[in-house]
Amino acid sequence: MPRLTHSKDSWNTQNFSESFKQEVSQLNSETLPLFAAMSVGSHVIDDKLQVMILNSSETATHIIVKAGVFFSSIIAGCACDDDPTPVNENPEYGEMLFTIDKQSAETAIALTD
Repeated sequence: MPRLTHSKDSWNTQNFSESFKQEVSQLNSETLPLFAAMSVGSHVIDDKLQVMILNSSETATHIIVKAGVFFSSIIAGCACDDDPTPVNENPEYGEMLFTIDKQSAETAIALTD
């Protein structure tokens, strides 16, 4: 489970949005449910993630953030030398719920759509 420490520490400040987006954009497809969110491709490209906060709230113990994550995928071919099919990146999007523990910063991530 990832720890979004900077996001936890910046909650209720002007810096929260930027901290959250930066931390989430540094996560990879092993941490984020990008494969499950993919609708076009067969392989996730997770090196250019973009994050958009849709809403955020808190409970006594957790910070809850719903965010849209933009990423790319490709449809993998046979990769033969004479394969004329170009490898094009496909735009993908998934909405995720991030539940950040206020004490440990451990973050549960679930796909919402």
